[in-house]
Amino acid sequence: MAKQKFYAVKKGKNIGVYNTWDECKKQVNGFSGAEYKSFSTFQEAKEYIYGSEKLSFQEDKEFIEAYVDGSYEHSIKMYGSGVVILKNNEVIKTYSEKGKEESLVSMRNVAGEIEASKIAMQYCIDNNVQNLILYFDYEGIEKWCTGVWKTNKKGTIAYKNFYDSIKNKLNVKFTKVKAHSGNKYNEEADKLAKKAIGV
Repeated sequence: MAKQKFYAVKKGKNIGVYNTWDECKKQVNGFSGAEYKSFSTFQEAKEYIYGSEKLSFQEDKEFIEAYVDGSYEHSIKMYGSGVVILKNNEVIKTYSEKGKEESLVSMRNVAGEIEASKIAMQYCIDNNVQNLILYFDYEGIEKWCTGVWKTNKKGTIAYKNFYDSIKNKLNVKFTKVKAHSGNKYNEEADKLAKKAIGV
């Protein structure tokens, strides 16, 4: 039986670690300046992408990954949140949640992505996970937390306050992915967000 290989895409359509060459190829074919390499361990593949500092995760190599997305349905004025949580490149948990919080509804699908991010972070806190790689497609998910974007709505203020309350317990590596670009876990998060509100 062939030994498991992990294909790391450092520069491509979607950065990340893939289990098969076919999946890897989709991310690098036609991408100018693509950088990728295969490894025998998942950890080595991650270090190739993010650097040997182990994603700034100090000495703790234990981390999980979460893909988040949001959806919105105007007719019912509700937003949906989709979350796919992985460990060692295997899906361990998914969430498909809906909400209609007044302070968030006006933000439509972004509201769903904010809530999805909070769900992923809360999962880590509840399960004593100290390191999270969070994949998202709306840049505010990172920039509100880091203070690059000013929080001027109730929903974004609450999101920043939530992040500030857990950031000393959880090290989050924010990683932006391109929306609807073929990443299977990002697409799964999108489906879960839509499913929550019946879209």
